[in-house]
Amino acid sequence: MIEGLNKQFENRVRLGIMALLMVRDKVEFLTFKEELEISDGNLASHMSALEKNEYVRVLKDFVGKKTRTRYEATQVGRLEFEKHIRALETMIQGMK
Repeated sequence: MIEGLNKQFENRVRLGIMALLMVRDKVEFLTFKEELEISDGNLASHMSALEKNEYVRVLKDFVGKKTRTRYEATQVGRLEFEKHIRALETMIQGMK
């Protein structure tokens, strides 16, 4: 019944990260913090895990003299997240 779910997306923070990245091309670190209401350290930890699995890509550039950190979902990340969502939908449909 829970076949096809991806353990990387079981956590609410990672689910939120990927959901934001599915609807927005690039998202800044601060935007994630505000939208998901989490600390810098918590966000950084989850981002590192998603980056390690090649689900997200880090983009760094400068705005004036300040570093801007943004993230985007990789093609692999998008595909894996879509599979996860389909598996959730299948599981829910099977419970009716």
